[in-house]
Amino acid sequence: MSAVAPLAWRPDAVVFDMDGLMLDSERAITDCMTRAAAEAGHDLPPGLWLEMVGTGDAACRAMLAERLGDAATDALLEHAGALYAEVVDAGVPHRPGLLALLDWLEQRRIPRAVATSTRRTLALRKLRRAGLLARFDAICTSSDVAHPKPAPDVYLLAAAQLGVAPARCVVLEDSPTGVRAALAAGMTPVQVPDLVVPDDAVRALRHRIVESLGDAQRLLEACMELDRRPA
Repeated sequence: MSAVAPLAWRPDAVVFDMDGLMLDSERAITDCMTRAAAEAGHDLPPGLWLEMVGTGDAACRAMLAERLGDAATDALLEHAGALYAEVVDAGVPHRPGLLALLDWLEQRRIPRAVATSTRRTLALRKLRRAGLLARFDAICTSSDVAHPKPAPDVYLLAAAQLGVAPARCVVLEDSPTGVRAALAAGMTPVQVPDLVVPDDAVRALRHRIVESLGDAQRLLEACMELDRRPA
């Protein structure tokens, strides 16, 4: 945390990514895709699944179709979707520190939104099963916008629904794709990496990167303290 630049202002809202940031779902999705591919006899590079992290459904399908063709891709996604549905119904586990952070934000009445690349029906189902749906003031998904991340659309929609200027929003993200979307929206991203370790190209974006949601909370706590200091 000592190497991370502090926030010099108190945000008016915090916008959360969902998969890999709040929910430990990227591992589950990857496992389901790997299992479905293996059962279908496809030899796909392990790094392919990491390339899909943070991208929308259409982009993931295109990456698979380039290697497998349309018919095999559709069959693979249908099988993987069925496997993943079982995980979702059981309730995807939270990432460490999530509930403490949400409690802290709620106590201070800081507005909260979800901005996810997941389609709306599935996003609501995952949040409900995980006991998180009622903890946000707005839920924005890829179904609600014309362009998925890394376009800024879903983040701009979240700011509009909260009634907060984008420049006054902090975004919590795990993926490089989401970080780029937040920057394009004029927001301040704080990245909490999950499966994808930030490389030099990502670090060149010069945004804040922390190790955990607990670290993200401490970053927010510090700016709250700054606001209380006399001018």
